[in-house]
Amino acid sequence: MAATAVTESVPIETAHEDMIHDAQLDYYGKRLATCSSDRTVKVFDVVDGDAQRSTNGQTLKGHTGPVWQVAWAHPKFGHILASCSYDGKVLIWKEQQGQGPNTGGWIKIKEHTLHTASVNSVSWAPHELGAILACASSDGKLSVLTFKNDGQWDADIFNAHAIGCNAISWAPAVVPGSLITPQPQSAPGQAPGSTQAPIVKRFASAGCDNLVKIWGYREDSQSWVEEETLEGHTDWVRDVAWAPNIGLPRSYIATASQDKTVLIWTKDSPTAPWVKTALDPSSALTSPAAAGGAQSTPRKVPRCCVARVVEPCGEFVGGELWRWEGYALEGEFEGCLGVC
Repeated sequence: MAATAVTESVPIETAHEDMIHDAQLDYYGKRLATCSSDRTVKVFDVVDGDAQRSTNGQTLKGHTGPVWQVAWAHPKFGHILASCSYDGKVLIWKEQQGQGPNTGGWIKIKEHTLHTASVNSVSWAPHELGAILACASSDGKLSVLTFKNDGQWDADIFNAHAIGCNAISWAPAVVPGSLITPQPQSAPGQAPGSTQAPIVKRFASAGCDNLVKIWGYREDSQSWVEEETLEGHTDWVRDVAWAPNIGLPRSYIATASQDKTVLIWTKDSPTAPWVKTALDPSSALTSPAAAGGAQSTPRKVPRCCVARVVEPCGEFVGGELWRWEGYALEGEFEGCLGVC
């Protein structure tokens, strides 16, 4: 397999006046949003992988403290960006499309102020669920903002982690196993295949109580409930990432902690328990692939295969696949299976 060409990094002059905490490209990779301790968010146009140098981007002002994170909504909802800050606020911005040069611009369409301490993380739900934003705060609470058809935002807020919440990550909207489970037949008069695939509202949160919690939405009670608690870390859990899934039975979650460990949680089926495995980066250095020796199983997985089982390439031979921080998981997780 030909080696992937690596281009030189291109520095971007953001004109931020303090530390930059986050940088996120939009769905198409054409916009770059950054946020900083200077209390601002900036948005840059990206052309051919390079931010436009003719301007310093557009500056969004509204926070009164360091801005920790930004998150782009799916483009089906328009050009929408969320930001969270030490000031305890979540701001949602929308770009107005102008008809001529020097028209349009970003406006604040929602100011979420229900939290009483720093908001550390924001994450948009899968677009199949609608325009829904989850927020994690140092006040120990999680909140979920839902955009309604009448143009208003509903807000649910509930206790989650003692001391504080650090991060959140949404589960895929598809029900695990739905890809291989026979779906109900279309009703008479409906086009074949018109039956809507089952979807699920679920996300994971990481807390200062050393726990990871999984939350699901119950339609009967119209509320978020704690479904499971994952115990394994011995210090604050700083980050959580739920792996993409196209409907296969197995689910993966990765968690990173202040205890200097990364745990991979595997759930073989919707009714199976979560099983944790510690990630061992040293195995990448001693594997046959890294040493240039013979391998009995194909394990060298290019980055383009990440969670794209519908478009396999390289030496990937089936099963679920997910890359987290440069490591590949394939089928049963047994440490690092090779460097991407």
